[in-house]
Amino acid sequence: MFNLNKNKLTTLLKVQYSNMLEYRVEIALWAISGIIPFFMLNIWTSNNLNESINLSNVMLSRYFLSAFFVRQFSVVWVVFTFEEDALLGKISPYLIQPLNPFFRYFAQHIAEQITRFPFAILIALIFFLLNPESIWIPSLGLFLLSCLSTFLSFLIQFLIQSIIACLCFWTEKASSIERLLFIPTLFLSGLLAPVISFPEYVKSWIYITPFPYLIDFPANLLSGNNTNLIAGFAMQIIWISVLFPIFKKTWSLGTKKYTAMGS
Repeated sequence: MFNLNKNKLTTLLKVQYSNMLEYRVEIALWAISGIIPFFMLNIWTSNNLNESINLSNVMLSRYFLSAFFVRQFSVVWVVFTFEEDALLGKISPYLIQPLNPFFRYFAQHIAEQITRFPFAILIALIFFLLNPESIWIPSLGLFLLSCLSTFLSFLIQFLIQSIIACLCFWTEKASSIERLLFIPTLFLSGLLAPVISFPEYVKSWIYITPFPYLIDFPANLLSGNNTNLIAGFAMQIIWISVLFPIFKKTWSLGTKKYTAMGS
C-alpha cells in the first residue's frame, strides 16, 4: 500500500490542487495567521536582544522572514483531518482502496502549499517594503538547499503527525496529543527565537531532537546565517529514517485492530 507510481501521484496532486483552489480565501487567512515570526522580530529588535547573540538587525530580519517561509511550507495538519475522517467513518472506504490514505493527505498538503505560495510571496513583498534594508537574493545553490531542507522539515512533521494520527485507532482524541507536542515545537524549533540564542546547557541536548531541524536549520540556510550544513541535513535524514518505520508499524497495528473491531 506504500507504493505509488508517477501517474497516480500526478493525478492525485491535480485533484487535490483543484480542491484547494476552492478554499483560496481560507488559505490566504492561514498564510496571514503564520506571521508569528514577524511579531517575534519586533520583540527582538525593540529590546536589542540580538546583541546578545552578535546578530545584526538585518540578519535577524532575514532569519525571521526565512522562518516565516519555512513555516508556511512545512506546516502539517494531517492528524486533524485523519481524526475527523475516522470519526465520520470515511476511513473504511479508504482502507479498501489500493492506495494508502496517507498518500491522499500528503497530496492535500502539497496542493495546499502550492495554493499558499502567492500569498506568502505577497506578505514577503510587504515585509520588504517596510524593511528595505533586509532585501537579499540567496544564491541558486543556497536557495535549492533551503528548499530541500524545508521539504525534509515537512516530511519530519508529516511523519510525526501521521504517527499520532494512527493513534485514532485506539482513541478518538489523538489531536490532544498533537497539541501537547505543539508546545515544545513552538519553543524549540526556532520559530520564536533562533536556537543559537538558547543557553549552552539547552543547546547541548536540543540538537539531538528533531525540533531545531523543523524551522531553525532551514531558516538559517535561507537567510545566509552560519549553520552546520552537513550535520543539519544528516540529522534531518536520520529522523526521517527513524520515524518512517515507526509510522509503518503503528499503521499496521492500527489497521489490524480496526479490521478486528469491524469484523
